[in-house]
Amino acid sequence: MNYRDIIDAETWAFIERTGAFFPPSEKPLTATERRQCYDAMCREFHAGRPAGVVAEDLPIAGVPCRRYRPDSSTAESAVTVVYAHGGGFVVGNLASHDDVCAEFCAHTGCDVVSVDYRLGPEDPHPAAYDDCCAVIDALAASGQKLVLAGDSAGACLVASVAHNTRQRLQFLGQLLIYPTLGGRSDTGSYVTHANAPMLNAQDMQYYHEARFGGQLPAAYDTAMGVLHDTDFSGLPPTYIMTAGCDPLRDDGMHYAAKIEAAGGDVEWDDAPGLVHGCLRGRTSSRAIAAAYDKILAALKGFTAAA
Repeated sequence: MNYRDIIDAETWAFIERTGAFFPPSEKPLTATERRQCYDAMCREFHAGRPAGVVAEDLPIAGVPCRRYRPDSSTAESAVTVVYAHGGGFVVGNLASHDDVCAEFCAHTGCDVVSVDYRLGPEDPHPAAYDDCCAVIDALAASGQKLVLAGDSAGACLVASVAHNTRQRLQFLGQLLIYPTLGGRSDTGSYVTHANAPMLNAQDMQYYHEARFGGQLPAAYDTAMGVLHDTDFSGLPPTYIMTAGCDPLRDDGMHYAAKIEAAGGDVEWDDAPGLVHGCLRGRTSSRAIAAAYDKILAALKGFTAAA
């Protein structure tokens, strides 16, 4: 597939700028090397925090977190957005998605809590899932109304929490940005876009193995990916954004279809010509900015529902 015929010049410039932080290597990068490259890339793309947003690092249920709030606020907001960052369950931290979380706070006027969950391969599954569960349970127990949000691996985590706690917790919504949800890797977009820019089949194999500490599980469950279930009833209102040139595209499509078939409230937006991890290009690509505007509108709709 010739992606230059599908992806516009602004988005392609973003791809090339990102790729410069991951130089070609004769052997696969270690987790530490990947984190070094990823962190440097995140610093380069950091768009700054909007005026009027303050942030504080604090533990919640023993998990490192960062809370963003409007600086005019003297108390916790009635609605809190819980954000789990992407990064293949291997890279990413409180700094990697700092500007996005601050923008979410500014756009909604609500508190945003970013979760610094544990990463593989050092802390294999279910460490990341357990951390997200612990934070969300603690916030829910405090009486706050919650919106769950995340991108890529983080979207997988919050979707699994929403899925597995639906009998006892209610959420205003879940916002999933190019999520990985446990779909089959031998069909659909996984095959069509196996050599896509920004994320390819080789990358996915590495991250999948690292998530489980190199020891793949004998069986899969909904804590690993919601598409491993057969019951999609009782879920919160859901917004899913997928990128058209992403191996993970069909995960979002299939999840939306299953929620709709179960009578749920779901909106799926597919962005043709965009790629996995494109959120950082929102300031330089008009196509990415347009997709980001839809994400912000969906988030505002969830927080306003309270």
